[in-house]
Amino acid sequence: MKYSLSNIINLLSILFCVIFIGCNQPKNVPTATLENSEFVPQWAKTVVWYQVFPERFRDGDPFNNPTIEDLKGADPRELPTQWNLHPWGSDWYQLQDYEKANGEPELWKHLLRRRYGGDLQGIINKLDYLEDLGITAIYLNPVFTSPSLHKYDAESYHHIDPNFGPDPDGDRKLIATENPLDPTTWVWTSADKLALQLIEEAHNRGMKIIFDGVFNHLGYNSFAFQDVLKNQQNSPYKDWFIIKSWDDKEKGTTFDYEGWFGVKSLPELKEDSTGIVDGPKQYIFNATKRWMNPQDKGIEYGIDGWRLDVAFCIGHPFWKQWRKHVRSINPEAYMTAEIVDSPEKVKPYMQGDEFDGEMNYNFAFASAEFFFNPDSTRIVASEYTSKLKELRELYPDGVAYVSQNLFGSHDSNRIGSHIVNRNRGIGNFRDWGTYFNASIAANNTNYSTRKPQEDDTALQKLFAIMQMTYVGAPMIYYGDEIGMWGGNDPDSRKPMIWNDLEYEDEIFNADGTTHEPDKVEVNTALFQHYKKLISIRNKFPELQLGTFKTLFTDDENGIVIFERNYENQKIMVVINNGDDNYVVDIPDLKKNCLTDLLEDTVFNKDEIVVSSKWGLILKECL
Repeated sequence: MKYSLSNIINLLSILFCVIFIGCNQPKNVPTATLENSEFVPQWAKTVVWYQVFPERFRDGDPFNNPTIEDLKGADPRELPTQWNLHPWGSDWYQLQDYEKANGEPELWKHLLRRRYGGDLQGIINKLDYLEDLGITAIYLNPVFTSPSLHKYDAESYHHIDPNFGPDPDGDRKLIATENPLDPTTWVWTSADKLALQLIEEAHNRGMKIIFDGVFNHLGYNSFAFQDVLKNQQNSPYKDWFIIKSWDDKEKGTTFDYEGWFGVKSLPELKEDSTGIVDGPKQYIFNATKRWMNPQDKGIEYGIDGWRLDVAFCIGHPFWKQWRKHVRSINPEAYMTAEIVDSPEKVKPYMQGDEFDGEMNYNFAFASAEFFFNPDSTRIVASEYTSKLKELRELYPDGVAYVSQNLFGSHDSNRIGSHIVNRNRGIGNFRDWGTYFNASIAANNTNYSTRKPQEDDTALQKLFAIMQMTYVGAPMIYYGDEIGMWGGNDPDSRKPMIWNDLEYEDEIFNADGTTHEPDKVEVNTALFQHYKKLISIRNKFPELQLGTFKTLFTDDENGIVIFERNYENQKIMVVINNGDDNYVVDIPDLKKNCLTDLLEDTVFNKDEIVVSSKWGLILKECL
């Protein structure tokens, strides 16, 4: 989710504190139980996810880049006097001449206005990179028409943003011929067709692909809201939104409406006891089918599922109806929810009649507490395994296996920067409001924006071993695999680092001061580590589908040993989060030796040693 959409950066932080605590109270919490708990699509257990933020991934087509006119309606609402496409390889905090010319001291305004030109062609061009890494599923942040960099303020759900396609002007002219209420008039723009090409190219490589569904609200520029602004009570969309008052001279009232958490660029869709009201609901249902079975050609040409933004802000009745609709189109479609909250508050959404899985932030929370927290707040190995057990057993069978096990995302600081700041008072990851605010570099002068160093990267590698061998589908946020760093939104949304592009050293801090240069480049060793881990996970079904059993923990030395077992094929994983090498004793082995799949090392069963801050992925020798 989310957007840096407040008037000042501190107000933004307060907003997010509220968001992650929860949207009011969940509506109509379900009490039904599942007759068949294996309701999840089986393919979703086997994939490795990669999250792409389209505007910042790759500029594949320089002729579709946005202009200043394309910023209208995005926050900040006022347009700058000068504006240019931002240089891809520039120092993140350094203001360009065009930015300085606007004379605005607020850093957040400059960062929100920046556009780098990432597009769908760029993603298509880099599918081979993802295939080489071993990625088998892609989650795209929003791609629908929108004036913002993040696209969470959609103008519609049935068109890809024209600046993501090859003919922005021509696409906008085509869109203007439609009646949005009549799907039979909907056209297929060049950007829409390029999205279908992306889906086809991904499928040809054996990759699944899902879109981001932002159904809680539309954007200020949306066809529906603009019609309401213009026609007021005479608009056919007047019942789509939560209208507080209309323009009425006789009554002395002016037009007002409910924006998502007060953000006026995000008018909320209206709900009643049955969920989102009929008008926007039918529109959402029609748009859902459009992307899942485009042009009625078959589900093989459509997306494979959805990630649902701020799912906790929409009542359960809608999700129940929408799930049935989705599964009627594609019985193997995958639905994953963004619900950043305690496990108990996530549980009602995961009972088989709403979502298959979640963006598993609770896995990230527990992992941060074990791997990265300072000594004063770090949990011991047995507590870590206990927390993971609680999460596995909280949901019906299958949910844990298809939930997206992540650490970084577009809504948190990158894993590298989290590690850099692990001893710098950024707060408890579970206290999301405090953490979010403290991990925004512009808000916290104590937050370090330096490049991760070797000892930091070693901890990231250790976490990756756990992530790729644990129950659930691992998800990598773009660039984490090559060592990108950055604080929370907006710094977590820097342009991707590519070997064929040139990058300035980073020397500027958020406050305009400077530091020693940090070289911006691909961390090849880290990339190879992720690539090796992903290849192991993709090769061995034990790590995708196997049962989980904790074999041993050593709290004093930070040791966790667990087993994955599938059809009597076993893999044992040893995690050493301690500061010393550790001699491992694994009794009752049938063979006298074990192979560490990660480093292709053969151990005698009586001589197994795991280095500090490292792990072993062990399989009995053939």
